[in-house]
Amino acid sequence: MKIIDIKKNIEKILDNNKAANITSIDLKNKSYIADYMIIASGTSSRHLQALSEILVTELKKIGLEECRIEGRESNDWKLVDANDIIIHIFHPEKREFYDLEKMWSEEIPKEKAML
Repeated sequence: MKIIDIKKNIEKILDNNKAANITSIDLKNKSYIADYMIIASGTSSRHLQALSEILVTELKKIGLEECRIEGRESNDWKLVDANDIIIHIFHPEKREFYDLEKMWSEEIPKEKAML
């Protein structure tokens, strides 16, 4: 499966499970950590946990066995590492505080891309 199809699948899973303000950022010319970062908001700590668990389950069904959740103890943030796609799921206040969209929106020359 192509990375763009996986990204669209992740966005659909998040949307179908009531995640809010789903944003995708292309990291290809910004960082070598992943090709895409997807950021979404949940409504409560239970919603964040459910979204992250649903994502891992669904991604395993399409063959991404190595996915894992970070931030299990956090009530405000979860990260799903899907190899070439990183998914951040935030409580709205934490999302606004960290403002990852702004941080990753600027163009960075490829030779200065972060690891």
